[in-house]
Formats: sequence, C-alpha cells, structure tokens
Amino acid sequence: MSGKSLNYLYNMAVQVTINSLTGTSPYDVYICDGSVSNCVYIATISSPPYVFDVPPPLDTETSLCVKVIDTNGCIITQCDTF
Repeated sequence: MSGKSLNYLYNMAVQVTINSLTGTSPYDVYICDGSVSNCVYIATISSPPYVFDVPPPLDTETSLCVKVIDTNGCIITQCDTF
C-alpha cells in the first residue's frame, strides 16, 4: 500500500527489532522466509519498538522478511539477506 512503511533491524540473524511502522494499529507481525511463502505469526502489537527472536526453522534462513498487517488489512513487507 502506498504511504506505508516499516523500519526494522536484524540482529545476529536471530533477533528482529521493529523500530517504526506506519498504518493503523493494531498490527499483526509475521516473520517469513525470503520468498514470503513460509510465514510464522509472532504477535499482535499496538506500536513499536518491538523485539522478537526468529523462531525455528526460520532462524537458519539467510533471507528473511518481516510482514506486518495493519487493522485495515494493509500488508507491509520488507525483506533482507545476510
């Protein structure tokens, strides 16, 4: 969706920090593989910052995506390779 953004940081490929979000809260947070075909629900949050550990089996991936769905159903996805 236009105007939506996500700012996050991967830490040691095991922990993710979401620093900022745009959209309408609450937000459903997912961590996905690089193709966004295998996603794991993490939590529903109302605002950043939010820190979470990447669960198995995704903790061994070299490419991960954070997917956030806001209360209006807008999907915000950002991927990174390390």
